[in-house]
Amino acid sequence: MAGVMNYRHAYHAGNFADVLKHVVLTLVLTYMKQKPQPFRVIDTHAGAGRYDLGGQEAAKTGEWRDGIGRLLGAELAPDVAQLLAPYLDAVRALGSGEPIASYPGSPLLARHLMRPADVLIANELHPEDVRTLGRVLGGDGASKVLQLDGYTALKSLLPPKERRGVVLVEPPFEDRSEFERLTAALDDALRRFATGVYIVWYPVKNQASAASFAAQYLQRERLDALDARLAISQPEPGLGLTESGVLVVNPPYTLERDLGVLLPALSTILADGKGSGFRIAGSAP
Repeated sequence: MAGVMNYRHAYHAGNFADVLKHVVLTLVLTYMKQKPQPFRVIDTHAGAGRYDLGGQEAAKTGEWRDGIGRLLGAELAPDVAQLLAPYLDAVRALGSGEPIASYPGSPLLARHLMRPADVLIANELHPEDVRTLGRVLGGDGASKVLQLDGYTALKSLLPPKERRGVVLVEPPFEDRSEFERLTAALDDALRRFATGVYIVWYPVKNQASAASFAAQYLQRERLDALDARLAISQPEPGLGLTESGVLVVNPPYTLERDLGVLLPALSTILADGKGSGFRIAGSAP
């Protein structure tokens, strides 16, 4: 798929959308570790695993400065600080110093938070990024790196033998039909592994398309889903992405409560003008 091959996350690493996605991932993994049984994390569009914030790509956009950069320097209320601690501690531990020089992608962040018996499958199609990913995760016997189309990986890796799993799906959204492909792939995955926790990131470039995608799962009978949105400003020409969402299917029962504490704080800290805000929508089966 050409879109996957062209997309490079290094330009956007650590931005507000990454913060939202990785906060949700951290909350889910923290919950999963409450039970002793091992689980598997499948990251279908894993990227390079670690991003140099002083490198050419990140320096060109500087998006991380208004994302994780602001959050690391913010004064946090005690309840917010407690919930964010696993995420921010991991970013600092993996960030090559203080202030951070690099930002961990989803697979590295997940591996840091997981236990030795938990298994990570990190899949990435881009040839350069998958080589970097292999080096980042190299030597870890509980992690495996694959080079497949993300949707092919999603179909072939389910259900996990552990029967407990978190599936992170973050397509590049360079193709206009991405929501359609994503919906078909997610529906197939739910047929294969109905009890898995699915974390699906999506950009809000078109309000109607994003709302239609989320509504399919929020309104589906006998399906528990939670949708979280974060906007940093009104969309304006030349601004790039100003709002993103994370749909969680089979969310931990604590997730809606925790995001109710965190998203007001994140929307204030990361705001970049009028139109900033958040939304949480849930459904129960």
